[in-house]
Amino acid sequence: MTRPAPGTVLCPLDDIADPGARGFVFGGGTTRWEVFVIRHGDLVRVYENSCPHTGTPLETLPDRFLTADQSQILCSTHGARFRLDDGHCVAGPCVGDRLAAVALSIDDDGRVRLGDEAPE
Repeated sequence: MTRPAPGTVLCPLDDIADPGARGFVFGGGTTRWEVFVIRHGDLVRVYENSCPHTGTPLETLPDRFLTADQSQILCSTHGARFRLDDGHCVAGPCVGDRLAAVALSIDDDGRVRLGDEAPE
């Protein structure tokens, strides 16, 4: 998997709607790595774009990661729903599992960057 170096800039935070989400792809083929950024008020999280049920990407349309009311993350393949703050699955075939969190930071210029360590 093509995982970029810590500190890699994903985008300015202002490029993500509030609430909203945006996906990012690194590499291709068998080394492809996909993540998405969630923004909801002061909450900003990055998760790997992979449903814990089957490993498929969560969205079928670009950047459509949230439920209609934008209160949860939605797997469009299986209908699983995940909490925004910790990626824990609360409904669907993978209840009790969670999305893989990716460390992030927001720099002084308001850009979302990949962090050094996976969050707890």
